[in-house]
Amino acid sequence: DSSKAVMEHSHIFPVLSLNGNWSPGQHPPEVIQGCPLGPLPVIYYSALLCLGLPANILTVVILSQLVLRRQKSSYNYLLALAAADILDFILATPLPPSLNSAVQVLEFSSIHTSIWITVPLTVDRYIAVCHPLRYHSVSYPARTRRVIFAVYIGCLLSAVPYYWWPELWHSLYGAGGVAGGDATRRTVAQHVLVWAHCTTVYLLPCTVFFTLNAGIVRKLRRRRNCFRLRGYSTGKTTAILLSITSIFAVLWAPRTLMILYHFYSPPPASQGASQLLHLLTDLANMLALLNTGVNFFLYCFISKRFRGMAANVLRSLLHCRKQPTPFYASHNFSITSSPWISPANSHCIKMLVYQYDKNGKPICISS
Repeated sequence: DSSKAVMEHSHIFPVLSLNGNWSPGQHPPEVIQGCPLGPLPVIYYSALLCLGLPANILTVVILSQLVLRRQKSSYNYLLALAAADILDFILATPLPPSLNSAVQVLEFSSIHTSIWITVPLTVDRYIAVCHPLRYHSVSYPARTRRVIFAVYIGCLLSAVPYYWWPELWHSLYGAGGVAGGDATRRTVAQHVLVWAHCTTVYLLPCTVFFTLNAGIVRKLRRRRNCFRLRGYSTGKTTAILLSITSIFAVLWAPRTLMILYHFYSPPPASQGASQLLHLLTDLANMLALLNTGVNFFLYCFISKRFRGMAANVLRSLLHCRKQPTPFYASHNFSITSSPWISPANSHCIKMLVYQYDKNGKPICISS
């Protein structure tokens, strides 16, 4: 049964990794012929890899320069997100079957990281917009680097149980895809693993995004002229955050629903239903992986500064020129990252001026 077999592969994007899509006696052409979309998934994933991987590498280059120049916490989080997306692309490519057991853990880890690195970014923007006077005492480069390191380590540890992810599907569906739809066949461990996955990669992050973004949007609506004030860059970063989280919620919803449907539904009763289910699963996987390749184009669409830096990097590569040495932010002063300071309310705001030390920690030098 092809619709069930697609969920049995060890990787989180099963239709991409060809080494898991057929049994030892089959050949790749047989699998392609059995796919409702034909060769389209192979073409799609190849194009996404050829565009998304270089785009994410370029994003890392640009954000590295921005981190060195401005020492903003949000740039550190976006840089960590781009690095996790690169790992997603590398680990989702076809690999020898002998590496499946190790790679599947790393792939789940990279997926968790690319999702959960957006959570502290959301918290960072929430504090900057809703509690601007506390922002620099709470969010600064040294602490940001520690948070990023903790997210990467935590996501790696959280991915270890998914070593048994393929065995979960093989235990439910035999080699021929035959299984009873009786939910009593599912063990407690299987329920825990599936719901832990769905909660970790979608339900819990989306809850955090929705709650904090709702607070950000309410604040923005109260201050409609915020983007015209001094905190223009904060407005751009917040717009990027809202776009990233919204696109993630849309693109990952089908994948989450299909996992739960495969886990709880009986096998399709007819070949037509089986083909339809296989088609929906393929499309859900394709949309989920698209989430790792769109951020570069999103940044270019929203940020004029990012577009300009991307153009400079590409021109330097085309003409084999060395880019100018960036100005480092270790000597910069920072007054605020908030858009709420205006002539109308500046009389009641205590201005704090910060300078970062060599470890990226803010030092208040005047008030």
